[in-house]
Amino acid sequence: MSDHEVRQIVLSTEDLDESIRFYTETLGFALKFRDGTHYAALDGGSITIALATALDHPLPGKTVVALRTEDVDALARSIEESGGAIVTSPYDDAHERRAVVYDSQGNGLVLYKSR
Repeated sequence: MSDHEVRQIVLSTEDLDESIRFYTETLGFALKFRDGTHYAALDGGSITIALATALDHPLPGKTVVALRTEDVDALARSIEESGGAIVTSPYDDAHERRAVVYDSQGNGLVLYKSR
């Protein structure tokens, strides 16, 4: 079993209202949280489906998997040593420690630990 959990999938949107409408009305996901016109979180069961405009998206235009981990710094280093790349080095924001990385095939990952 891994020490890391997939907790969120971040999707890009240019129109947050339309994306929220689609995911709530068409697919039936409940809106958990909305931050203005640039971010929303939907209840996808055990995984949150996040909708983000370029303002809040870690890699605009890409689908990104968010992994919760106990040691963001160590995991970012490990990914880089295994052929991935660090896009944004580990940093603290208002709610968590996070880093943005690519895996060895160029897929985007956000690594985070809540504070």
